[in-house]
Amino acid sequence: MKEQTKKINGDQLLAILAALANPHRLRIIAALSSGGRNYVSQLAREIGISRPLLHLHLQKLQDAGLVNSQLELSTDGKALNYFEVNNFELELTPTAIAEVAKSLTTNLDQ
Repeated sequence: MKEQTKKINGDQLLAILAALANPHRLRIIAALSSGGRNYVSQLAREIGISRPLLHLHLQKLQDAGLVNSQLELSTDGKALNYFEVNNFELELTPTAIAEVAKSLTTNLDQ
């Protein structure tokens, strides 16, 4: 697993919080965290959602930097897209939020 140790800015924090604000995505993180890397079809079966829906959620998690993927060929020649959770740690305190808020570029009129 890759470790995310760099400081994040306000926009990155918003992306991470948005990615985690969904029960399916929390279940995906939990499944990958406890079971290790897994390919899409197996992960969809374990979580109990369709592959297209899983892809949508995995993309949101990947865009936020919470998971990564690697395409591999199985022994029978099938392309399998394996996902794994990146190690991350967020400290959400009023002071930490005040610090990252200084770097927000998101338009408040949205």
